[in-house]
Amino acid sequence: MTSMTDEEFDVMDELYFVQPFSHLIEELEMNATDLKSVLKGLLDRDWIKCFYNMNEEVFEDKLDFDNEFQDYYYLATKTGLLAHNGR
Repeated sequence: MTSMTDEEFDVMDELYFVQPFSHLIEELEMNATDLKSVLKGLLDRDWIKCFYNMNEEVFEDKLDFDNEFQDYYYLATKTGLLAHNGR
């Protein structure tokens, strides 16, 4: 299993429910650049998925993470939750 950094673990803690980027910034006290980097790493491992809003998932063919990451909402995937709980 791929190990999870402390920062990734803290982000995953917030993603048991769909959360907007602004909530993550506020709760985690991270700057946008660092949070973007952590989210990108989690996304690359399929540990999280992105949403346009609380209900509408952004599918891979429409995903523009580099430009729209601050507008997305995030949620842990089943794989991500298993990695988080198995740490």
